[in-house]
Amino acid sequence: MAEPERTERRLRPAPLLFEPSDAATDPEHFFDLESIEDPRELLARATELTLAFRAAHDRAVEFQALAAAQLADPRRFDRIPPEAIAAVAEWTEDYARKMIEFGEDLQRGAAPDGP
Repeated sequence: MAEPERTERRLRPAPLLFEPSDAATDPEHFFDLESIEDPRELLARATELTLAFRAAHDRAVEFQALAAAQLADPRRFDRIPPEAIAAVAEWTEDYARKMIEFGEDLQRGAAPDGP
């Protein structure tokens, strides 16, 4: 059941608005949510952002896994061992190995649950 949900998120991306540059100077500013007074509107927009960030996170993890698998590919003359990938990505070595496997599954077109 998790897979249709993942596919649905990819097909229906939530809008993400970029933060204005002056937002960095105001720690309370976050995608203009602090200016929304109607709690229903605030909940709706905050939920949209939450879903968008989750979808972005999921996609970024998939790209990390693909890159890790490509870097560790034994067919590459310049392959990188899992411990080096772990160091670059700030992962544990076990997690790097799982991400490499996840990336290999993605390359094969499998639909694994993730690392």
